[in-house]
Amino acid sequence: MTIDTLFGIEEVSTKSRTIKLRQIKAVYETLIVKEDIANYLKTGQRFTAPSQIYETFSFLMHETKEMFITAHLDGKNRIICMDLVSIGSLNQSIVHPREVFKTACLSNAAAVILIHQHPTGDPTPSSEDISITRRLKEAGEIMGIKVLDHIIVGDGEYLSFVERGLL
Repeated sequence: MTIDTLFGIEEVSTKSRTIKLRQIKAVYETLIVKEDIANYLKTGQRFTAPSQIYETFSFLMHETKEMFITAHLDGKNRIICMDLVSIGSLNQSIVHPREVFKTACLSNAAAVILIHQHPTGDPTPSSEDISITRRLKEAGEIMGIKVLDHIIVGDGEYLSFVERGLL
């Protein structure tokens, strides 16, 4: 008794089958800024204090709409990528953890710093600012990407969640 006689001879179909799958590829876009940025963003600069982030991103106060940006950092706290997560209205922007960490994963970030400005000039965090920061911190812990700080840029001043004990 052989396998052929036990189960019968296997018939192999001559028809070929097509399987369609979607493949996702990471696509990076390099933006070339045509102005002299060497004064405020130096290659390889390590960010170790909230004041450095404020100095680098204080230009956001020139914007009329609230903008939420994430700075992606490597293991030595150097910026490897920046992502404009959301452009909102005069006083709010919608931020979802999925959007924040999608690009952080693609850039292989070890950590992120959350940055947004209040066009009113007052960096006092709203209850929504505090709530989303907590959600983003929790999501980052799950994903293995640390949220180092959340900086709110105001007119001539800033608020650091770490310095205020909110993170």
